[in-house]
Amino acid sequence: MKTYWHFLLAFLVAILGEACSSPRIDVADNQMDKCVSDLMDRMTLREKIGQLNLPSGGDITTGTVKNGELSEMIRKQEIGGFFNVKGIDKIYELQCLAVEESRLKIPLLVGADVVHGYETIFPIPLALSCSWDTLAVEKMARISAIEASADGVNWTFSPMVDICRDARWGRIAEGSGEDPYLGSLMAKAYVRGYQGNNLQRNDEILSCVKHFALYGASESGRDYNTVDMSRLRMYNEYLAPYKAAVDAGVGSVMSSFNIVDGIPATANKWLISDLLRKEWGFKGLLVTDYNSIAEMSSHGIAPLQEASARSLQAGTDMDMVSSGFLNTLKESLQKGEVTEEQINMACRRVLEAKYKLGLFDNPYKYSDTLRASKQLYTTEHRSIARSIASETFVLLKNEKSLLPLSTKGKIALIGPMANARNNMCGTWSMMCTPSKHRTLLEGIRDAVGDKGEVLYAKGSNVFYDENLEKAAAGMRPLDRGNNQTLLKEALQIAARADVIVAALGECTEMSGESASRTMLEIPDAQRDLLKALVKTGKPVVLLLFTGRPLVLVEESAIVPSILNVWFAGSEAGDAIADVLFGKVSPSGKLTTSFPRSVGQLPLYYNSHNTGRPDPDRCTFNRYTSNYLEDSNDPLYPFGYGLSYTHFRYDDMVLSSNVLKKGGKIIVSVTVRNEGGYDGYEVVQLYLRDIYADVVRPVKELRKFERIFLKKGESREVKFVIAEEDLKFYNSKLQYVYEPGDFEVMVGTNSRDVQSKTFFAE
Repeated sequence: MKTYWHFLLAFLVAILGEACSSPRIDVADNQMDKCVSDLMDRMTLREKIGQLNLPSGGDITTGTVKNGELSEMIRKQEIGGFFNVKGIDKIYELQCLAVEESRLKIPLLVGADVVHGYETIFPIPLALSCSWDTLAVEKMARISAIEASADGVNWTFSPMVDICRDARWGRIAEGSGEDPYLGSLMAKAYVRGYQGNNLQRNDEILSCVKHFALYGASESGRDYNTVDMSRLRMYNEYLAPYKAAVDAGVGSVMSSFNIVDGIPATANKWLISDLLRKEWGFKGLLVTDYNSIAEMSSHGIAPLQEASARSLQAGTDMDMVSSGFLNTLKESLQKGEVTEEQINMACRRVLEAKYKLGLFDNPYKYSDTLRASKQLYTTEHRSIARSIASETFVLLKNEKSLLPLSTKGKIALIGPMANARNNMCGTWSMMCTPSKHRTLLEGIRDAVGDKGEVLYAKGSNVFYDENLEKAAAGMRPLDRGNNQTLLKEALQIAARADVIVAALGECTEMSGESASRTMLEIPDAQRDLLKALVKTGKPVVLLLFTGRPLVLVEESAIVPSILNVWFAGSEAGDAIADVLFGKVSPSGKLTTSFPRSVGQLPLYYNSHNTGRPDPDRCTFNRYTSNYLEDSNDPLYPFGYGLSYTHFRYDDMVLSSNVLKKGGKIIVSVTVRNEGGYDGYEVVQLYLRDIYADVVRPVKELRKFERIFLKKGESREVKFVIAEEDLKFYNSKLQYVYEPGDFEVMVGTNSRDVQSKTFFAE
């Protein structure tokens, strides 16, 4: 525990100059340079290389903290930081070792995967993006930083901003969908939330944008797989969210597992040094992903020593887990394979990150145990998480306005996700405590109270096959039962009910890292359960739990109402009940297209036309670009989402049909709430460059506004189009716009739009 003597020692260390004492971050860079240079002048080569080493504390901490392997490395100054250690007391003790028992007393970076919450868990990032609410995402990141920093963490490996258009890839759950414009806005919101006001406060932490770059485009949706694309496609379709994070001042970047132009990203000089640092001006810390330097051997590039040298030469600063830098760089230096200047530059960037965090001023900045006791999983944080979760749910279907449900009568809640306490939070929620969380069953029963009756049956296992379910469930298994017995119990419960709510879909670990799928239907046992429930003739609401788009053709045909609730976090049970019973009207809009079949993947709204576009997307036309068996269109398009109310759009109006050089056009549309509920609508504006130097997408999201309208209310929404909105990277990778005709589209989703044309001078 922290004591008066620890604070006194930290003060004396600073006064005596044994560590680099830094002024506040808002001073000139030359003061940071001087501070770091003075420290590096006193460092040995081994100590400099040690700063480049980032082990996983969760893997190598043994016995008591002060006697573990990690502790010895700290004493020898062989690490610059660690991650995967939970708890303020443990982290505090390790930080004490760094500033009290090492030669130069350099404080440590403390990392964690704080992806969508720390102990208060918010919806998964893909769900958060479906709110189209950047302020809510920033608030989520702010609360995540408050909680993580209260528990000793000063560095989060978030946000993940990889564009993904193939739902087979499990890590689609961690990003913001398929659109680079929306993804860029979300990236900035995460960075602002985590880093706050220049990292001055003790509840602001270093953000790390990942995975640089192109990881979401892995072939066949298989994790860690090959990525290969043109520079033109990189610049126009995939790089924008990373650059947005850099422009927002993100303090660190994580390189990706995949190859770029045939070279693993971790050792790709063009990617790291030329693009990220020189072209974009990034000056922060670049860390590898988990063990990626060592994995270059499996790629067929180089064994560990050469891989380490190539990574350093490319501009990598910190080696996560592989210990390649720590154990090989000295020998590589002696052989002339790396230079001392390269080692110094990497060390400098690590030390500058610590300086910017204020750790040289106060190594115990993130070690306030009183904060840990007061700021984790608070009532306020939980209330905000519940509210934000309700914004992320997407109403996919609502035949005859079945939703919202009445709290009266008998409601049958059936399905393996109905009472699965440990499966509400979704992927990357290692810090959560499921025992504190309410289940969906508890949330619904609380909402109904004594006005009605909630009946429950599990209904089915996740899969019929026990081994497949075990693999899918990972570290969060659900209790299994006899398949026939579970179905029988469900039908008995259903027979007594007025309405059936089916809680089905993926379990938590079926999406996320290393969770690729070749089939995207709801698992077999649950599909059979749903069909049996529909056959009862009772109205059925499907609550869909998922971390990715699923193939829902059959479900959409037979189920009256489908509400996609994703994985909504620690407050999922109450948030779902809020929407289910109409306390909140659903307002989420999809940020990734839902396919009709896996055969359509990759699938995305902002595609290119071929020379033979399909004139009738509903029937087969030979010698055009289509399929024999199905439409080209998604089942549910990008931007799609229903509400309990009805919004009507008046005709769009342009202030001019000509965009003059240096001028602007105002696009206006009046939106009316003509339904019976108050609600939010996301008004979306898309552009198409009709003729250009290179083929341009059929439409691209360029503006949107999330508006609240009370029933009967209307509002005029105005968008400003300027030259910047028309720009793209041409065949020479110049960021320009070309004079000519453009189409502007406005609507409630990417499919249902009205359009007009204008000419840009």
